[in-house]
Amino acid sequence: MTFEQAYQQGKSLLQRAGVESPAFDTICLFRRAFGMDRQGLLLRGEEQAPPMQAKEFFRTIEERSSRRPLQYILGEWEFFGMRLAVGEGVLIPREETELLVYTAAELLGGHPAPLVADLCAGTGAVGLGLSRLRGDARVTCVEWYEQAFSYLNENLSRYGEDRISAVQADITQEDAAPELTNLSAVISNPPYIDSAELPQLQKEVQAEPATALDGGGDGLDFYRAIANIWLPRLRPGGIAAVEIGEKQAEQVSALFRQAGLLRIRVHQDFNGFDRVVSGVYQRI
Repeated sequence: MTFEQAYQQGKSLLQRAGVESPAFDTICLFRRAFGMDRQGLLLRGEEQAPPMQAKEFFRTIEERSSRRPLQYILGEWEFFGMRLAVGEGVLIPREETELLVYTAAELLGGHPAPLVADLCAGTGAVGLGLSRLRGDARVTCVEWYEQAFSYLNENLSRYGEDRISAVQADITQEDAAPELTNLSAVISNPPYIDSAELPQLQKEVQAEPATALDGGGDGLDFYRAIANIWLPRLRPGGIAAVEIGEKQAEQVSALFRQAGLLRIRVHQDFNGFDRVVSGVYQRI
């Protein structure tokens, strides 16, 4: 079997399985198995594929056909120029979340050496991304679940520096990480999907941990915790920025306004959907 035949057969299998982007997924798995990108495939497509590598390639094609997320099969995924470790038990970083990072960095413009809490940190994507834009920031990534926390620590070891640390704590509890006070910023991509909607999600999304998706009966449980527990830990003039579901801007804005957030803004992502709510804190 040639490289070209292996690629075409793999793509055909993913197409038949109903995978949304079969060509993209196939080339990602092809590169993992053979160390070859599209350009390499064009140049070497008629060469014979090594049997052991071909076997591994089709094993991963079979995994993807079962709708296991591509990112989990690859074991890492790119976010903000970093290759972050991912796998079962942690939310997969998404490109839309980069807006949260840019928004927080912009709002922190007047804060020297800001002290930042990244809540529900998962892989650490948001905190690490912010640290790349604000090298003077001291970021603490807060994550409760054991599997996610292990990926967080791995990614901090890859890309973090002394300014970035991890704390294992449940952000919905009043006594969570009590050392995190007088903060310059609270940032978060929390679980925000309505519990009743979880069974209707795409199969790949359902493979991600419910603990990173389930926002309670109305999807707002974690925003209430942030408003009640974490916004009061901001110093006056501190900022908050959170990712939201596309229909939650009004409700999250209202919760944060009641908790003392001013100059609230809703930011749209590159698809034109409401994606981030931000504001500046004034104690009430």
